[in-house]
Amino acid sequence: MKQTLFFLSLVAASASAREIHVGQDAPTIAHAIKAALPGDVIHLEPKVYRDYAGFYGKKGEPGKPITLDGHGATLEGSDPLDPTQWKEVSPGLYAADNLLPRLDDAIIGRWFFLIDGRMQLMGRTSKGRSEPLKKPEELQPGEWTFVKDPSREKPPSKQIYGTFFIKLAPETKLAEAHVAVPVRSAGVQFSGDNAHLVIRNITATHPYNDGFNIHGDCRDVVFENIAAIECGDDGISAHESAQYRVDGFVSMGNSTGITDTGTAQTSYNNVFLAKNIGFDLFFLDDGRYSITNALVLSSAQNPLSITGRTTGDCRMKMQNILLRRLTAPRVGSVALRAELEAGGCTFEGMEIKVAGSAIWDNCLINGKSLPEGSHATGADVQALMKLIPKDFKP
Repeated sequence: MKQTLFFLSLVAASASAREIHVGQDAPTIAHAIKAALPGDVIHLEPKVYRDYAGFYGKKGEPGKPITLDGHGATLEGSDPLDPTQWKEVSPGLYAADNLLPRLDDAIIGRWFFLIDGRMQLMGRTSKGRSEPLKKPEELQPGEWTFVKDPSREKPPSKQIYGTFFIKLAPETKLAEAHVAVPVRSAGVQFSGDNAHLVIRNITATHPYNDGFNIHGDCRDVVFENIAAIECGDDGISAHESAQYRVDGFVSMGNSTGITDTGTAQTSYNNVFLAKNIGFDLFFLDDGRYSITNALVLSSAQNPLSITGRTTGDCRMKMQNILLRRLTAPRVGSVALRAELEAGGCTFEGMEIKVAGSAIWDNCLINGKSLPEGSHATGADVQALMKLIPKDFKP
């Protein structure tokens, strides 16, 4: 009854743009998004929500977007572990057979637990080199693993079954341990046809997949002042024919900083990436992409990859970028059937292998100008330094 009255009240006020406050005017983020009409602004509070924002075929109108303003809110993808789902099978070793209603190999490849507030990946990443899963008896305190049970699988379904194991110090009880489970797949998620939307001032953290997971077709979509922290897969990822613009993006501690695929058309401005694991910048297929004004402090296995894969025609424009390796030197790549157009960019501690094509304008790689003899001065990074979080430590 309360939900019916809520929707009736919003319909009655639909003649003009409305301010919808989650928790006051709408019980949940999902209720607010479902009820929002062109021109409406959905407001979150500057607090942690154990929730996500899903846009499924949601459309504003030209000049009248639907806006989700987080005001500094964090969308937390994990929940505290429920001790009743686990049993102690040996001193300090706990097992759970049915932790999530749905599991597949992709989820396991992205999986982690938060143990004492630390993201425990067990040396694994969804994109890049990963350590094999340990046997339960090999675990040390603060570690986890997963053991498949193929006997329960029913092809052709991709659903898999098995048991998660967590190892704690023998004197530590599971109910007293600070363990959280990533139960949501994304912080902000798109699917279907979406248009004329603005999402701003939101941080997504600890989903098992992407911080910002953009599938389907979208047009006139803008992200402003967003962040993705410690996500199981991509900080942000465009798929299929998505088209959007991002102004202000921080991506830290994710499997990849940015990964865009398909025929997506995306642009990023004012970007800071650090502490990502598999890839920093990963762009694929037939997309058209651009990044402007970015500081990338790279410790990922792969700092930069632009590839059309088998038959694609991938094109990337980079302007005013500083990509600096903080760890061992790596090679970035512009693959066959891919094109990079770079202006005012500086790459330090890495080389770039070009099998496709690259156009260099006023760029430096390890202090060497490209092309040889050009008057390259490198990127002006003073404005980019302001993007670094105050508590960042390389």
